[in-house]
Amino acid sequence: MQPEAFSKLFTLFNAANPETIDWLLTVSTTHEYPAGRAVLMEDAWGNAVYFVESGWVKVRRHVGEEFSTLAVLGKGDFFGEMAILDESPRSTDVVALSTVKLFSISAQRFIQTLFKDSQLHHRMLQLMVQRLRQTNFRFQIRNQPPAVKLANTLAGLSDAYGQAADQGTDIFNIPIADLADVADISDDEAQKIMGKLTEKGWLKTDDEHKVIHIYNSKQLAHLAGRV
Repeated sequence: MQPEAFSKLFTLFNAANPETIDWLLTVSTTHEYPAGRAVLMEDAWGNAVYFVESGWVKVRRHVGEEFSTLAVLGKGDFFGEMAILDESPRSTDVVALSTVKLFSISAQRFIQTLFKDSQLHHRMLQLMVQRLRQTNFRFQIRNQPPAVKLANTLAGLSDAYGQAADQGTDIFNIPIADLADVADISDDEAQKIMGKLTEKGWLKTDDEHKVIHIYNSKQLAHLAGRV
């Protein structure tokens, strides 16, 4: 990938020095995984930072013998940075929801780059604060009706990773169970709400092409309390 395309795709590097990007591209490793494959196991956290070039992944937590999805990440996002910065043990892993392409940068080289490039360091702090605010907002609406929480999840995914389409925005057709986990509602609630949003004409699930067409982002954001 060319440096210009790399910095455009990954907003973390928008303000990084060109020399930083050139060097990172020379030391990065590329990976490709099919849907359903574990991308990062719990004992591998802290080894590297991963950047999603294409596709979708989910971060899930082990709960006894079961799993609960904590987050869904798409093109242009990254993961693994917190484990590098705080060096704490993890009980989570990352699994590909679709075919996914990744770049990885080793922990040592990434930390070294943060020390050398103050603009990259500052941008990293900005994005981490942004994630914290998103988490705080989810906490604030924890007692809201299930429809509000699911609308917030869908609106957030659309804002972060949505691809412009003829009549709205497209996101990956995320399994109901994963949407429900992220929204902190039951699978049945998520299924019923998706049905109602479809009836209203706000969205449509296209199983053949594995996308959710979101036709009314403004109404969805309004329901979510984002406006």
